[in-house]
Amino acid sequence: MTTTLIRNAQILQHDQLQPADVLLQDGRIHAIGPQLTASADEVIDAHHHFLSSGLVDVHVHLRDPGLTAKETIETGTLAAAHGGFTTIGAMPNVDPVPDTPARVAAMVARNRARAHVHVAQYASITTGRAGDQLVDFAGVRDAGAFAVSNDGSGVQTAETMYQAMCGAARVGLPLAAHVEDDSLTHHGVMNAGPVADKLGLPGIPNVAESAQLARDLMLAEASGVHYHVCHVSTAQSVRLIRDAKRAGIHVTCEVSPHHLLLTDADITQDDPMLKMNPPLRSPRDRAALLAGLLDGTIDMIATDHAPHTAEQKQGSMATAAFGITGLETAFALLYTQLVQPRILTLGQLVKLMSTRPAQLFGLNAGELKVGAPADLALFDLAHPYTIDAQRMVSKGRNSPFIGWHVVGATCLTVVAGNVVYRKEN
Repeated sequence: MTTTLIRNAQILQHDQLQPADVLLQDGRIHAIGPQLTASADEVIDAHHHFLSSGLVDVHVHLRDPGLTAKETIETGTLAAAHGGFTTIGAMPNVDPVPDTPARVAAMVARNRARAHVHVAQYASITTGRAGDQLVDFAGVRDAGAFAVSNDGSGVQTAETMYQAMCGAARVGLPLAAHVEDDSLTHHGVMNAGPVADKLGLPGIPNVAESAQLARDLMLAEASGVHYHVCHVSTAQSVRLIRDAKRAGIHVTCEVSPHHLLLTDADITQDDPMLKMNPPLRSPRDRAALLAGLLDGTIDMIATDHAPHTAEQKQGSMATAAFGITGLETAFALLYTQLVQPRILTLGQLVKLMSTRPAQLFGLNAGELKVGAPADLALFDLAHPYTIDAQRMVSKGRNSPFIGWHVVGATCLTVVAGNVVYRKEN
């Protein structure tokens, strides 16, 4: 039995930072209090930094197996630890797709053997994440999947989605949807509107997201599934989800940091680092996302961490890959851009990035209390730094936030009582 004592930390109590020591024993939080006197195998001085429950991200692309030039389980989970995340959800767009119980079981075993943080594994909704052949929902659940998703692709056929929702509901699996009607995207590469027109690039209209979402919400009501909407990006989607919640439909949703912090107005030139799906929307959409975050319509923040090789993010938005990284920058960006200007409180940010995703997906995470798993993150809320690609541990350096000045560096990440990341002085 090993014990670790974290001294001189600041923890949130009633949305106020208070001094505390935290004793970890055998992978769990054993005691919390001022100036604990317990002996320990290791004593860590927190230097009065902010100690939080480890962050939880239900939307991460580890690219492993099959796409390991972009990321691996090892590098992706090290990136998670570097950002203060202790639990992540791994999306199924890998090769082979985890679309059978055997493949899901193999993914779960690989994650357990290679990951530096806890990894919850998605199975796909359909075979190969394409077509209309549904997976064995009971089988993939029993093999270790915590949810199902075809992320990266919208389910195009209403009957397929309805039967998928019914199947997932029967076995108690959340269904996380990438909502995108392919017939409405027009091969776009950024948000449809004046900016796309000025740059001469094809645009993706808001209705490509909101039309499929409206369909899915009715199917979710009919099926009773826990329906989770990935990376909400439009004002219309926020309105639809708000109305659906008022109607009692079991819907939750997430927003990505980049949709909270950037708009298509920030795309002043053809820059592939600003290409993601869904795309950066208008300032009006961003305002609606922030309003949805504040009124509880949007339940959580998830990074949609999508690493690519340097070659895949070069050239024009017309040909470059969709997606940006996010695990290593999310907390600091959101603390700097939302908490410091008092748009959110620190407590609200922790709830959105830790407590709520864990609660809503049934993950044993997101709490800083006696008896909870010793999954913790320590953040420096005092000293500014510059986001530097050379300091990233993800294989992907495809971030539009490189060079931004932020506060909130991760100093220490602890998973199951073990230090998995420690900031070098």
